[in-house]
Amino acid sequence: MRIRIALTAAALAASMSLVLAACAQLEPVNAPIPTDRATTAPEPSTDPSAAWLDGGHGIGLVTFGSSSLACTPAVQDVKAEGQTVTVTLAEQDPNAVCTADFAPRATYVAVPEGIDASKDVTVAFDGAGAQGRLTLAGSSALGASTQGKPSAGWFSSTGIVLLTWGSSTCPPVVSDLAEEKAGATVTFQADATKPCTMDYVPRLTVLGVNPPTDPSDYTLTLKGGNLDGEVKVLG
Repeated sequence: MRIRIALTAAALAASMSLVLAACAQLEPVNAPIPTDRATTAPEPSTDPSAAWLDGGHGIGLVTFGSSSLACTPAVQDVKAEGQTVTVTLAEQDPNAVCTADFAPRATYVAVPEGIDASKDVTVAFDGAGAQGRLTLAGSSALGASTQGKPSAGWFSSTGIVLLTWGSSTCPPVVSDLAEEKAGATVTFQADATKPCTMDYVPRLTVLGVNPPTDPSDYTLTLKGGNLDGEVKVLG
């Protein structure tokens, strides 16, 4: 079955050599084309959420609000105490012009040293109009970094955060998402004419899918945008 993506996000993040975390930002896209299952599924929650990324070395923090690039939360500071990661989000530029839509925005948080992803982790965040505490379930499957390769994690029963690495000025843009029984094929637009900076940063893309029968066995097949490959979504 073929559907449109629910929302696509790509982030302009700060260099990882300078900060512990970088933010991912969304660009507005059209609403998804309804399918039989999608129209009967419950409305997705708009509460903040989070997903494991990069084998437990990264977290995708998802908040909701304007999808304008200048209005997406950015990480100002990250600290760890025990199994709690405290994230301070930078306050928004008062002169920023924000669209009136209400969309998920994914912010990349690099997990500080000392956090054990095999055990439950509390994520406390504050700033940029967002505040809360979330619990990410630990897993023995986490621990090994993907070392710059794409990774993905569930932030809800129908929401996936996809992490890719590359130029901050050329984030991946999804042109199509085709769902299958145990995953989805994500096709990216190609833009060979656009100049790209030489930095190498995390870029986050938020994908919307129908609730899978087995989330633990869900795989994304990436095509185009120099991202060809398969990525198992972390539960």
